[in-house]
Amino acid sequence: MNVLVVGGGGREHALAWKLAQSPKVEKVFAAPGNPLWKGIEPVAITDFEELAQFAKENGVGFTMVGPEVPLCEGIVDVFRAHDLKIFGPDKNAAQLEGSKAYAKEFMLRHGIPTAGSGTFTNAQEASAYVKEMGAPIVIKADGLAAGKGVTVAMTEEEALAAIDECFTGAFGVAGERVVVEEFLDGEEASILAFVDGKTIKPLASSQDHKRRFEGDKGPNTGGMGAYSPAPVVTDDMWTKIDETVLQPFLKGVQADNLDFHGIVFIGIMVDKNGIPKVLEFNVRFGDPETEAVLPRLENDLLDAMLATVDEKLAEFEFQWADKHSVCVIMASGGYPASYEKGKEISGIAAAEETGAIVFQAGTKLEDGKTLNNGGRVLAVSALGDTIGEAVENAYKGVEQISWDAAVYRKDIAYRALEREQ
Repeated sequence: MNVLVVGGGGREHALAWKLAQSPKVEKVFAAPGNPLWKGIEPVAITDFEELAQFAKENGVGFTMVGPEVPLCEGIVDVFRAHDLKIFGPDKNAAQLEGSKAYAKEFMLRHGIPTAGSGTFTNAQEASAYVKEMGAPIVIKADGLAAGKGVTVAMTEEEALAAIDECFTGAFGVAGERVVVEEFLDGEEASILAFVDGKTIKPLASSQDHKRRFEGDKGPNTGGMGAYSPAPVVTDDMWTKIDETVLQPFLKGVQADNLDFHGIVFIGIMVDKNGIPKVLEFNVRFGDPETEAVLPRLENDLLDAMLATVDEKLAEFEFQWADKHSVCVIMASGGYPASYEKGKEISGIAAAEETGAIVFQAGTKLEDGKTLNNGGRVLAVSALGDTIGEAVENAYKGVEQISWDAAVYRKDIAYRALEREQ
């Protein structure tokens, strides 16, 4: 069959790359995709109705949605109305990511451990709550803000400035409501799990590096790298996560009659007492976690997704390579603030010759040249028998690639390396 991947970032490149490996797949389309993705045909359509029509006319038997925005805007509802198979929650269920306040209420209603919080619609009340609770504290714009609406404030002043930023329109409608949350100290893990309404099954664990600079310093980004598995998720921790987070999530979806046939990405903080608490729900694959996890997947990804859409997930068993995987993000200088586009990139083919896999996120093709065209530009992934070997292999690939003012973190997977040593 032909398949369609909605999106154009590094995560979608990784999904398209993995789906293209299925013997059942003849052609992979991506909307909008990227002409630089080898073997993937780009489709310049954004309107959901037009895209559904394209799917019908081009023999698309299955559609996978990468980013959160189309899910929250109801692409699944449109495709289902056309009797097209599509992987993802409907518009109503996508509120689990689309509104942090909605997600908090869901967690509280279904007994899922999370940070204490308050939700506010004006700056005065939110600021008063901050002064009452003290710092460190976390400020979150309620809606979708492209990963930029969260501030981990170490001082009250920082928290109050973040509240002002939300209510003065820095994030548009996303900041009209604000969630102020207790600061959780510990180690984060990313848990991705397929959900078919009857069954929930996790993928391999991973850990993201959100901060821009080495040692987890500097501003939050969309993610500067990831690795899998995450050593903090031991067998004992998996049991705790399943019992206190995954199963209650599934029961909550059922109790609230949410139409959820897709993937949930759960950001977890394992606190100092070894208790996993939920930081957030996302209703799609994580980025860059996807670029770290999928290279380890031994199954046919299409089979896993079809089992989810057809409510046969209980019959499906994920198989993982006994390898470690590391993904390093190469970004434009200045990211996550302002940066220059249009710089020529060299060395991608040389990086791939080292055995690394290079997923293209913020690139474009112009006059036969590959140029940077975004903040996070490339995701360079590699496998290894140990975490140390995977790190070495990933950076071997990174070192082949260059463009003017390219930046990357040099300490991806440092926590896992410390454990290994």
